[in-house]
Amino acid sequence: MKPIELEDRLIQFAIDTIIFCKTIEKSFAGDYLSKQLIRSASASALNYGEARSAESTRDFLHKMKICLKELRECLINLKIQKGAKLVSKVESVDKLLKENNELISIFVISVKTSTSKLKAKK
Repeated sequence: MKPIELEDRLIQFAIDTIIFCKTIEKSFAGDYLSKQLIRSASASALNYGEARSAESTRDFLHKMKICLKELRECLINLKIQKGAKLVSKVESVDKLLKENNELISIFVISVKTSTSKLKAKK
């Protein structure tokens, strides 16, 4: 996958998450989790933008790990919301969970590859 394609997927994931959050139950838990979900979903896209402009392999790796952490946070958040039945459209959360898992897989592989390259330089 080309970097711009991954960036586009992350941006779309953030957009889909924002749209999804508009459907979450209005309650203390719903508001709290939806705000946090928007922050972590958008942070993964924003940090990837920074990673693409990294000053070194170490800097790139650090920013990619931040993206991965944010995506994992999204995953847990979505699972909590689904489990607590804060969402009325289960198919929407399932679609986000699927994309979230795919993005995590991409970042895990990328972090492993970058880590190997960094170790090879030593």
